Amino acid sequence: MAVNASRRLFLRGGRATASEWRPPWTTEAITDQCTRCDRCIEACPEGVLFRGDGGFPQIRFTGDGCTLCGECARACPEPVFDLTREAFPWRAVIRGHCLAQANIHCQTCRDACEPMAIRFPPRLAHVAVPEIAEDECTGCGACVAVCPEDAISLITQEQREQAHA
Repeated sequence: MAVNASRRLFLRGGRATASEWRPPWTTEAITDQCTRCDRCIEACPEGVLFRGDGGFPQIRFTGDGCTLCGECARACPEPVFDLTREAFPWRAVIRGHCLAQANIHCQTCRDACEPMAIRFPPRLAHVAVPEIAEDECTGCGACVAVCPEDAISLITQEQREQAHA
């Protein structure tokens, strides 16, 4: 029986854990479909997939982001990956301790963002601060991996709504 992600979040004190960071194009049903063969992990050219909780594949954005190349999906013999769905349920958000928001020039996240969802509109007499175009963000995590201040988080639409409630 699969546990509801919201229930899991509640039981862990409302904090997201690594078990919620699934590979692209997967759902919570990964625990029902995945045989833990590690083929997706071995096929990932970026090395962002790893064997996580219970031996299931998880994703982490510490060195690189996901390029959405699809190698993990092609390597998997089970119906775990669905390339017709959105790759990730989360989008990037900039937190308050961003260097640019402290008037220190940094545009590392923009340089790493392949879909160019992070922009730095000019500001008169101030350092430009990042803005994220949510509709263009893929949730790939490239910006998270390179941020020198760890000021970028990936959150779901549900988490966004809860934060604004």
